[in-house]
Amino acid sequence: MAREIAAIDNDIELGEIAWKTFPDGFPNLFVSDAERIRGRHVAFLASFHNASVIFQQLSVIYSLPKMFVASFRLILPFFPTGTMERVDKEGEIPTAVTLARMLSNIPPSRGGPTDTIIFDIHALQERFYFGDAITPFFGSGIPLLLEQLEQLEDAKDVVIAYPDEGASKRFHNFFTKYEEVVCTKVREGEKRIVTIKEGEPAGKHIVIVDDLVQSGGTLIECAKVLAREGATKVSAYVTHGVFPNESWRRFTAAGSGFEHFWITDSCPQTVSACSGTKPFVVLKLAASIARALQV
Repeated sequence: MAREIAAIDNDIELGEIAWKTFPDGFPNLFVSDAERIRGRHVAFLASFHNASVIFQQLSVIYSLPKMFVASFRLILPFFPTGTMERVDKEGEIPTAVTLARMLSNIPPSRGGPTDTIIFDIHALQERFYFGDAITPFFGSGIPLLLEQLEQLEDAKDVVIAYPDEGASKRFHNFFTKYEEVVCTKVREGEKRIVTIKEGEPAGKHIVIVDDLVQSGGTLIECAKVLAREGATKVSAYVTHGVFPNESWRRFTAAGSGFEHFWITDSCPQTVSACSGTKPFVVLKLAASIARALQV
C-alpha cells in the first residue's frame, strides 16, 4: 500500500525500517537514514492486524516524532479494537478505549500534535476516546463502492441494504440516490435471526453494506432473507474484511449466493489470501490516503 501511495503522489518518498528481533524475541528496531527525515513531514503507515505486532509498531510511532521532524501523521486504515467500544455488563473491557489512549500518548513533533487517518471506524463516537494530543481524521471507503455500483450493468436496479439499524444510521447519507432496505437481527446464542424491518428487495440487486465482517454469519443470514423476499441478486461491501480463521472461504463455496463481495485492502492478511478469488473484489485505499495526506 505504501508503494501505491507513493506512485500516486511523486512528492512522497519511502523510508526504511529494519524490523528485527533479539534472541529473546523482543523487537530490535532501526530507522534507516534517521538524519534524512529531520525537518520533514513524516507519515507512518501502520497495520495492527495482529496483536503481536502492535508493540513494535508503537515503539517506532512513539520515536519518529522525536527525530526532529516537521510534523508527524499516523495512517491506520483499520482500527482493530473498534467493535469493543462499550461496556454492556460489569467486567467487560472496552479495548477500543485502551488503544485510543495509547495512540493519544504519541509525543508531539515540531509541528504539534499527531494526526491519524482511520477509515470507517466502527462507531463514530470513538473519536471522543482520543485525547487532545492526537487529531483523528475519519475517512471512508464508501466512495470507492459508489464508483463500482455506477459501473454495474444493472446499476438502475441496485438497492442498498443494511444488516442492522446501526449500519443504516452510519452509512445512509452516502446513498441518498438509492432505495434502501433495513434489516434487524436478534442473537439467540450462536444463532442470528434476521428479518427485514423496512424496504422492498423484490426484483432488485441488493448490496449489503457494513463497516466490517468477522465470521460473516450475519451477512449470510441477511442474504438468505433477501433472496426469500425476491431479490434477484445479492452482493456485499465491507470496508474491513477481517475474516479470522479464513472465514472468507464461506463466501467462495458454490451456492453462497453472493454476486460480488467488495472489500478494501485495509486488512492485508485477508487481501493476500482471497485476492483474485470470486466473488471478492479488492478496492484500493491508496488514492484516498494520498488525498488525506494533502489535507
